Amino acid sequence: MLLEVRDIRVHYGKAEALKGVSIGVGEGEVISLIGANGAGKTTTLRAISGLNVLTLGEIWFQDSKISGRPPHEIVKLGIAHVPEGRRIFAPLTVLENLEMGAYLRKDKREIGRDLEKIYEYFPILRERRGQKAGSLSGGQQQMLAIGRALMSSPKLLLMDEPSLGLSPLLVETVGEIITHINAGGISIILVEQNAQMALRLANRAYVLEVGTVALQGDAKELANDERVQKAYLGG
Repeated sequence: MLLEVRDIRVHYGKAEALKGVSIGVGEGEVISLIGANGAGKTTTLRAISGLNVLTLGEIWFQDSKISGRPPHEIVKLGIAHVPEGRRIFAPLTVLENLEMGAYLRKDKREIGRDLEKIYEYFPILRERRGQKAGSLSGGQQQMLAIGRALMSSPKLLLMDEPSLGLSPLLVETVGEIITHINAGGISIILVEQNAQMALRLANRAYVLEVGTVALQGDAKELANDERVQKAYLGG
């Protein structure tokens, strides 16, 4: 396994947000986490990134224990996070945002190549590279958030609600981008309220309910599960 999350528990004050969550991601896999608001999906991603401290449990990445390490070390190891709400640096230009994604890297030639790759993914970012990021549309800001994460040259990409607030057309575009990124060899953990899209894009999926893993398995099989259809797919 590329990533193993082993029986993790996370508290916010006295409230237990994760109650023993275990998930795994293999090389080249897309994993989806689905569930209702408050199920623990975002908290799981934040725990992997080192943004939430574990009460119990461990997280391993490429056979190294990463739980307890600071976020910048986790990024350097090869895990990048596209947070919910984009969280771009609004006063900076598009190019400066992308350069911030490569802040921990020293390989200037490879950084330049990766920047060109981002511009191939998102041609609008090349056109707007000198524009303040805060003046971009919602869809363009989402592209920038994904591009900034990819500039760290990750092996694993954590994506939290990338389609949130986007038009149906842009949602489809984001889905195509996720498939393209994965085809380039990057593993992905995808958190999505759009469960139909999440299960379509994933190899495997986990259904979270109130801080626990309620169901897990092949994404296509879960999409046909009567419980999943009733709860998340409008079946």
